[in-house]
Amino acid sequence: MLACSVTQFGLEHLQLIELPDPRIAPDMVLIKVHAVSLNYRDLMVVKGLYNPKMALPRIPCSDGAGEIVAVGEGVSRVEVGYRVCGIFMQHWIDGPPNAEKSKAALGGDVDGMLAEYVLLHQDGVVRFPEHLSYEEAATLPCAGVTAWNALHHGGDPARPAESGETILIQGTGGVSLFALQFARLLGARVIGTSSSEEKLARAYSLGLSAGCNYRERPDWSKWVAEVTDGAGVDRIIEVGGAGTLGQSLRAARVGGMVAQIGVLSGGSVSESLAITPILHKQLRVQGIYVGSRAMFEQMNAAITKAALHPVIDRIFALDQAREAFLLMQSASHFGKIVIRVA
Repeated sequence: MLACSVTQFGLEHLQLIELPDPRIAPDMVLIKVHAVSLNYRDLMVVKGLYNPKMALPRIPCSDGAGEIVAVGEGVSRVEVGYRVCGIFMQHWIDGPPNAEKSKAALGGDVDGMLAEYVLLHQDGVVRFPEHLSYEEAATLPCAGVTAWNALHHGGDPARPAESGETILIQGTGGVSLFALQFARLLGARVIGTSSSEEKLARAYSLGLSAGCNYRERPDWSKWVAEVTDGAGVDRIIEVGGAGTLGQSLRAARVGGMVAQIGVLSGGSVSESLAITPILHKQLRVQGIYVGSRAMFEQMNAAITKAALHPVIDRIFALDQAREAFLLMQSASHFGKIVIRVA
């Protein structure tokens, strides 16, 4: 089979290679991969920024969708012919996270999905909505589940986001646009930031209520105060990291929540970051690291009911994988970047 492999860190070392087909084993399922989508984490993995000590070679990419073509002895959850995605953390089935459940993340701890065939445990796959293509389904495991977790479980499982709330998204990448779509299903008002007026215009067509170009208004937390009559937002989908966290704390309402997800602007917070807003506003800053299989299944039910379609920027061929990663690196995409494998 063909697979993309990282033999040395760096995009220039991402290679398309020939590997033996995986052999079926008890409790395992063999998946013919049709499509894979990229996350910023995948770019960090390939460049050696995610885990510089990661054992190489490694097949990257956590997110993929395909068809089960063989099952091992003892498999009962799924059958040959099922269209499935792999779950991000192969051991996180349900309940709160812990150290054991956080192991075996695809494309990091273990080989990922950027191959013609992958072998996964039967517990580590989910069927995806029938109305979605393989390319659309490939966008769900990380970005989709992360956004779902941030809105429905993060910080306070008993009180998901609801109608009447105001939610802030940052940028127009995969997690942010899924959060926009899911929040609109809940009846929430969504506002957002971007560096591009063109991207904001496209986000308006998906239901964004108000947008701020942060290149023109770098103090966008003041803009948030203006469009919320000084109250601030109920929930923030924080994907920027160190470079935006301070503004997010200032933009949140009293008793609000910051769902800390990404590190696009860096992962180390400056010592000068003011933490007083956390105290004075009694904020909840909740780390969100994807989610469980149960969350994935809940999200799929909502996607099916709403006939929702993920937003895809561009689809590449397998032999164009490096170009796909370069597009991710440029941060010029709107929504998800997909590589068609089959």
